[in-house]
Amino acid sequence: MPTVGVRELKAHLSQYIRLAKQGERIVITERGQEVAELQRITPIPPGIKDLMDRGIVRWSGGKPGAPSKPMKIRGGPISDTVVELRNESLR
Repeated sequence: MPTVGVRELKAHLSQYIRLAKQGERIVITERGQEVAELQRITPIPPGIKDLMDRGIVRWSGGKPGAPSKPMKIRGGPISDTVVELRNESLR
């Protein structure tokens, strides 16, 4: 990931915008400290994109579907647990 100082960025802004359009993420520094990041705008939310980049999730861009089989949960209804926790926090 390229790093650029504010002065260099201002002098060659078009060049760095071109890199960002190509998918590069550019870290901007001020007096040696990282202060911002320049990157292409994508329709993928940043949190999901980060998870995809790290290989944690895969997403084809479609709407998520229902799970293939329902999840089984042991115990009573979750609403009973919520009521119990609320009552405990009031004590």
